[in-house]
Amino acid sequence: MGLQQQLDAFKAEFAHTAPAGRPALYDAKIEDLRLSFAQECATGLGDMTPAFSLPNQHGQVVSLDDVLRTGPAVLTFYRGGWCPYCNIQLRAYQGILPGITALNGRLIAISPQRPDGSLSTAEANALAFDVLSDVGNDLARRFGLVWSLPEELRAALRSNNKALPDINGDDSWELPVPATYVIGRDGRVALAAIEVDYRKRLEPDAILAALRTLGPA
Repeated sequence: MGLQQQLDAFKAEFAHTAPAGRPALYDAKIEDLRLSFAQECATGLGDMTPAFSLPNQHGQVVSLDDVLRTGPAVLTFYRGGWCPYCNIQLRAYQGILPGITALNGRLIAISPQRPDGSLSTAEANALAFDVLSDVGNDLARRFGLVWSLPEELRAALRSNNKALPDINGDDSWELPVPATYVIGRDGRVALAAIEVDYRKRLEPDAILAALRTLGPA
């Protein structure tokens, strides 16, 4: 089963088990975001990638410059380990990790959750790649991916014991729009997939195809 099929199956299950009105609320807020999000301002195809150094789940600092010295990078911005759609995506990307490595790429996942949350996410999903903590969404903001949750969504997350201030360590209630990038060794974006509907993610095969276009490292 492909990644989007897995995500769609979870969405269908959620529609049957969620509190009354919750799926409709999420649908409406996704459409609101689609209308308001300035995707044209986000880092896109052909752009230079903002440099960064962030801690991974083991407390080690990962620098984009260091990564690109050895090969291309695959960056995926996700909401956090509390998001079931993100976990499905991360496990699917773990499945193609050997293929990414064979193409000299390095897979890096980035969320605003605190480092202990990154470690929990990596352990729960048996991830063997870097899971970075972008506390305060500083890097995601430089990519143009950040948005602030409206009060209705804040209330929904509180009711699910998923209040973002507890998870991310700040009171902003901000998240990155899910996005996946393939970055060439020159620092330019070779693939950019940005989706305001967090229930949709880039298929793993598209990552491998983009890496192949970059040729040997």
